[in-house]
Amino acid sequence: MFAGEKGFEAWITTHALVPARWLAGVADPAQWATVATSMFLHGGVAHVLGNCWFLWVFGNNVEDRLGFLGFGFLYVVSGLVAALTQVATDLGSQAPMVGASGAISGVLGAYLIFFPRSWVFALVPWVVPVLPVPAALFLVLWFALQAYAGVGSLLAESTGAGGVAWWAHAGGFLTGLVLALAWPKRRRR
Repeated sequence: MFAGEKGFEAWITTHALVPARWLAGVADPAQWATVATSMFLHGGVAHVLGNCWFLWVFGNNVEDRLGFLGFGFLYVVSGLVAALTQVATDLGSQAPMVGASGAISGVLGAYLIFFPRSWVFALVPWVVPVLPVPAALFLVLWFALQAYAGVGSLLAESTGAGGVAWWAHAGGFLTGLVLALAWPKRRRR
């Protein structure tokens, strides 16, 4: 499938969302496809494992609340909005953007709305390896970190150097929040 490392890099770059390329070819359906295909690519094993961990901790409850199709809708819409949020904040970037983090961030935003009093087990550096914390506290602090880092990325002198798509995380989270708030209330049994 790939002709060595260069072939793999070319394949990733073709299917990743590259903001400058996307804007230059906004009328090209292939560029619109990268908004979706980029959600299924990752920057390495640690990236995949991190996304899987967040999805495992928060995703099952949100899927229980929304159902299979509702969860899929939330996930995809959050991912699409997240990708476009990152493009809007770094228009000239040539760095390929990959990962499901924006979509998973939407799941986190929905979790905050649906389960504000829940507790989760979280990795808390410098305290203990795993600690139960209120989900609302964890998610609000997580979002604040994404927004803080996003502002820092806007203020940095060198843009387009790659790294973390902070604004994709923030955009996905806010999308999940809004969709969860707009979601019809369940009837009590």
